Amino acid sequence: MKDMASSIPMYERIFNETKRLIETQVYREGEKVPSEKELADEYGVSRITSKKALDLLAAEGVIVRMPGKGSFVATEKDRLPEEAGAGISSAPGLSPRQPAAKSEKMIGLILTDFSASYGTRLLYSLEEFTRKNDCFLVLRRTLGDQGSEEAAIQKMRSLGVDGLIVFPAQGEYFNAEILKLVIARFPLVLIDRKLKGVAAASISTDNTHAAVRAAGHLFDLGHRHISLLSPPPRDTTAIEERIEGFVSAHADRGIAADRELWISDVTATLPDAFSENNIEREIARIMEHLRRHPEITAFFAIEYYIALLAKEAAERIGLRVPEDLSVICFDSPTLNVGEGYLFTHMRQSEEEMGRLAIETVLGILNGDMPATDSRLPAELVAGASTAQAPKRKS
Repeated sequence: MKDMASSIPMYERIFNETKRLIETQVYREGEKVPSEKELADEYGVSRITSKKALDLLAAEGVIVRMPGKGSFVATEKDRLPEEAGAGISSAPGLSPRQPAAKSEKMIGLILTDFSASYGTRLLYSLEEFTRKNDCFLVLRRTLGDQGSEEAAIQKMRSLGVDGLIVFPAQGEYFNAEILKLVIARFPLVLIDRKLKGVAAASISTDNTHAAVRAAGHLFDLGHRHISLLSPPPRDTTAIEERIEGFVSAHADRGIAADRELWISDVTATLPDAFSENNIEREIARIMEHLRRHPEITAFFAIEYYIALLAKEAAERIGLRVPEDLSVICFDSPTLNVGEGYLFTHMRQSEEEMGRLAIETVLGILNGDMPATDSRLPAELVAGASTAQAPKRKS
């Protein structure tokens, strides 16, 4: 088992060490890398942690995942052409691969994190549309830390970026640097959420309507006792809107939303709290919740990694997904390592979000587009995690 004294999250350690083994050709192009289970056993962590590490490797194009076969080091033909990759810096650093031409606009991108479940398609879309508009994209991850977010904004400004696209860290308050950008009328677009009281352009999913559709799908399958699993809202509009949609869906169907069935303070999946101890604590809490409420027939998970916690908890107490318990969530990787499991989920329009973000920030730069609040629809994707509600004691 690896030394766990480091303060670096374990998924980051596995990501970094596996990437180093690939870069030093311990694992060569086309060769298979350890599976979720093998990494979990080697590092003494859960498969949720090793899965997140592999998600990050796949998101960066370091590995290619093949359902039922495993993960393999990406070959040259698997990667984006050099001309497609040019113009974006490597996460998490700020230094671009090559300097932008003077005629190019430089756009800064600051986001909490990205993975195969959410963010990768958004990142590719942003890169594609910056190239199409002769722009240069510089990326920085904050891992959900507002201090890192403030520092990243300051650094981007010192680099001379012409505009900023920011996926704000989850938190009760927006940071002071964002407020400074708004006051200075700096070209700014917020992604995935709208910060209250901030007059800035924002591009996000119509989370309320998406949640209504997701809950409606469960109702159509006969589920009536549905447990909501959510991080604490903390004035984060995306989470608040999903909860609002979940409640509205109940009201629309004349079904009482039983808040006793909810767990609305899941923190283990937040970027700054993703650790093995927290994961195990949340799984144990969900297991106990299911034992106390045997009437629950479905989970409505606010995000993908919470759905993984729910599935793991259910299976540990002998419940089968979806035969005994259905799970629906927002976002899910199109492909998963090993078993190729796909949750029924609401798929956000990441490609369109990226296009609109670039179009909006360039419009602000050109002075011909006012700040807007754009909401995009999400698509219901049927997966393997939902089925007709079983008979259950109430």
